[in-house]
Amino acid sequence: MSTRAQVRFATREDGVSFSEHPDKIHAQFYCHSDGYPEGLGCVIADSLLQTVLCSLDWEIEDLQTQHGDLEYIYYIWQAPGKETFISIFEVVFGWCDRCDRPLEKEDKCIFVGSPRDLIDKYN
Repeated sequence: MSTRAQVRFATREDGVSFSEHPDKIHAQFYCHSDGYPEGLGCVIADSLLQTVLCSLDWEIEDLQTQHGDLEYIYYIWQAPGKETFISIFEVVFGWCDRCDRPLEKEDKCIFVGSPRDLIDKYN
C-alpha cells in the first residue's frame, strides 16, 4: 500500500505559524509512496542537513493541485538568513455512514521543528 504525500515549500514570514497551513506556497511536489515521516521526512531532513541528493520519485505539481488520497503534507519553511524548519501534517479522513459522504476534515500538525529535530524524533 502506498503512503502518499505532498511536499510544499513556503517562505518563513513573521506572523505565519509553522503549525498551520500557509496561504502561500512556492513549489509543490507529489510523492506516491513512502510518504510517512520515518521515510520521506527523514530523507528530506538528511538532504537539508547534508546537502545530498534526495533519491525519491517526486512529481512537480501545479500549486493548485489537490489530492483526495494524501496521508501527509510536508512544508519546508525557508528564508535567507533564517534556519530551515519543517512541518508535517497528517491528513485526517473520515466517511459519514448515515449520509454516505466524506466528513469535514482538519489536518493534524504532528511535527514542527528543524531537520535535526525530525531525524531525532523519527529515525
